[in-house]
Parts: sequence; C-alpha cells; structure tokens
Amino acid sequence: MDDGSTTGKAKEQGRPAERAAGNALQRREDGATEPFALASDRGRTTVADSVVAKISGIAAREVHGVHDMGAGASRALGAVRQRIPGAKRNVAQGVNVEVGEKQCAVDLDLVVEYGVEIAHLANEVRGNVIESLERMTGLEVVEVNIAVDDVHIEHDDNASARQLQ
Repeated sequence: MDDGSTTGKAKEQGRPAERAAGNALQRREDGATEPFALASDRGRTTVADSVVAKISGIAAREVHGVHDMGAGASRALGAVRQRIPGAKRNVAQGVNVEVGEKQCAVDLDLVVEYGVEIAHLANEVRGNVIESLERMTGLEVVEVNIAVDDVHIEHDDNASARQLQ
C-alpha cells in the first residue's frame, strides 16, 4: 500500500479508502464506538501480514458452505501436507493480503459446496472476514475480493475414495 489512503480496487475506481476517522472503530461496553488507534503517544502497534491472512482464513472457513480454500495447486499441496502425521493445516491457504498502517485488503480463493447460493455465501464470507479483522486488529478492511475456484460435489469424494481402495 502506498500512503494508506487508497488501495486496490478503491484506487482504480478513484474513491478514498479512508473512513472519516481514519481508523477502524472499537465498540465500547455501552455500545458506542470510538476509534481504535494502532499508533498513540505511548507507541505503535503493527500487525503482520501473516496474522491478517490467518484471521481471514479462519473467518472465511467459519461460514457454512465454504468447503476449502485455495486454487488447484495449493489445494493439492495442502492435501498432501495434511496426510503427513503431525502436520498442521495451513489456515492461510487461499488467502492473499495487503496490509498498510491503518488498512488492509484481502483476496480469497474459495471452493464452495454444491447447491450453495454463491452470491449469498460471498456476502457472508466478506462480512465475517471484515468483522473479524476489524475487531481483532483494529485495521480498516478496505476490500475483500472473493474468487470461487471450484464447486465441491460430495459424489466426487466418494468415487475417489473407492478408487483408492
């Protein structure tokens, strides 16, 4: 990101990406909101790209209808990695982020379950990712771009399992 004022599609479309307050809003116990500052007179807080990617991946997978994440090659590599005893799942698979001082942008590659309304699912994923990131990091999420790369069909899994036996 350049100066934190515009990013990605917001920049292409010529619209400002900053909110009036310049930061994400933090909800107080009384329900009111106030700016959540990542920089103050007592120091700065930085959030690593990998943290934003992990939060985004977990939040996207929480939505019913998301079967997996990642494009074909990364999903295949992830499937091989999961078969290794003791290996951890890469929750950031299928997630690309761009993080600035006050804002971030997220790109997600999804595999959806067959029968799920894709437009509705994309809105739910987008909302969950934005809410999770803004709540946990204090960053303003400028955009969440979603690419649906595949549709998971249960029948295909059953046929593959029989072929392996």
